[in-house]
Amino acid sequence: MTQSLPPGERYPSFEAFYPYYIHEHSNRTCRRIHVVGSALVIGAALLGLLVNVWWFAAMPLIGYGFAWVGHFFFEKNRPATFKYPLWSLMGDWRMFFETVSGRRRF
Repeated sequence: MTQSLPPGERYPSFEAFYPYYIHEHSNRTCRRIHVVGSALVIGAALLGLLVNVWWFAAMPLIGYGFAWVGHFFFEKNRPATFKYPLWSLMGDWRMFFETVSGRRRF
């Protein structure tokens, strides 16, 4: 289990934050929705490069849309993005690559 921080304190590093991030994704359905959303973001980036640049505008809508559905409906918590936007984005991609590489259960 992750250590909770006292109110008003922040994680000092991404490495300290990441266990908290993973704990906030304990629900398997939430993690799966994140992974699917991240894969679709990669697809939108490719479509933006190959088909139409407007696909780039869809990337944050797809990524955050999928993630927030996972949090609000399955994990039933508030996304860490609201307090740690950059580290949450980094955590999402780390979790994605750990999952697709087989180091984290899907």
